[in-house]
This record gives sequence, structure tokens and C-alpha cells, in this order.
Amino acid sequence: MRIRRFFPPTFARRAFALAAGLTLATAALAGCSSEGATTDCGIDECIVTFDRGVEGEANVLGVGAKFVGAEGDKVTVEVAGEQVTLTVGEQGTQVGGLWVSVQRADAEEVELRIGQDQS
Repeated sequence: MRIRRFFPPTFARRAFALAAGLTLATAALAGCSSEGATTDCGIDECIVTFDRGVEGEANVLGVGAKFVGAEGDKVTVEVAGEQVTLTVGEQGTQVGGLWVSVQRADAEEVELRIGQDQS
């Protein structure tokens, strides 16, 4: 007696490939990855939290962001290869086609908001 399979092998392979592709696409749409930092990304904006005392880096919205240092309420970061110094809580600036601002900075962490240009 021969047992027929309900799903042909090609169907199973296609279903697996589709599931894997959707997983990768979701990760790509989120557009963020990091080392020494955490990221929370939406479609057009990311919050990046760097651990102070660690050389943190993140890739968000297609550009690299790196924590350089902080002194008082001034935070220096590198975004898209351009180094800028920003003041905590003040309006940000445009860097590499993105809008960057410092949301908070304390003894433990520095939090940046990086998003689409707000002009």
C-alpha cells in the first residue's frame, strides 16, 4: 500500500522559504542593529540608547551612529560619519539626511532620537 503525502515536498520547501524571507524582510524594515547600545525603531524614527563607558555603535535607518563622549549636558556623537555635539533636551540638528537629538543623558546611558529630516 502506498501512502500519499498531503503536501508535496516542493510545497513544504516553498512555505519554509516564504517564512524565512518574511523574517528577514521584517528585520530589514526595522532598519536597526547595534553593539553596546539598544535600539527601538519604527518606520521613520529610532531611539538609540548607548551605555556610557562602552564604545557603542548602532546602524539605524541605513546610517551608522556612534557614541563618542559626553561632558555635562553636551553629548558628542558620530552619525553617518559626521561628528556633532548636541545639548540634552534641545532641538536637534540634521546630520547625514537624518534629524538627530539627545533625549537624555545620565551617568549610565545616553539616549538619542534619530529620524527622518523634519524640515
